[in-house]
Amino acid sequence: MDGRFLYPLESCKIIHLLRHGQALHNVEAKKDRNALLSPQLFDAPLTDHGHQQVENLHERLVSSGVLKRVELVVTSPLLRTMQTAVGVFGNEDRLHNMTSSPSILALEVARDRNGVRPPDMRRNIESEEDNLWRPDVRESEEEIFARGLEFMKWLWKRPEKEVAVVSHGIVLQHMLYVFANDCDKSIRHDLCKRFDNCEIRTVVIVDK
Repeated sequence: MDGRFLYPLESCKIIHLLRHGQALHNVEAKKDRNALLSPQLFDAPLTDHGHQQVENLHERLVSSGVLKRVELVVTSPLLRTMQTAVGVFGNEDRLHNMTSSPSILALEVARDRNGVRPPDMRRNIESEEDNLWRPDVRESEEEIFARGLEFMKWLWKRPEKEVAVVSHGIVLQHMLYVFANDCDKSIRHDLCKRFDNCEIRTVVIVDK
């Protein structure tokens, strides 16, 4: 190791970035990419396999002790991410007698790429309609990066020191791009590559 760095703990925040489990539109898109334009896949839910992925990850995080340390879960408000967030971090675990679980907060800034594709439109929350999704315009990657930057600035100001973020592949990648230039080239590619369904990556961000 050529370089070593020492930072005070209060200048660091641990972030667990998690892509949702396999959802119905993921399966259909592998058969035909045009399926992503189908209204039948509106706000696509997890598949049975996706639910199993979520259950498996939950068990992993319980056994590793991560679940006890996470203080806050931030999720996209789309169904597949909320199902993943509750399934992985929620308090439905009689087997391990868990008595508490972190708060789960749904934020629009963490949602999937907006526009055109019905799977990326969220259902109404109480009386609040989805005014961000546009039927004829797909959100640009520059706009997604700007969202990632906005989100990371917001997250840094939060008091919690260990946070989980449940979102979508391209959005998580752009959150990581915010810090990509601070990474050594040898790890940048692996850190910012595409997420698999229900894949979790943990990073430490530092206020230098």
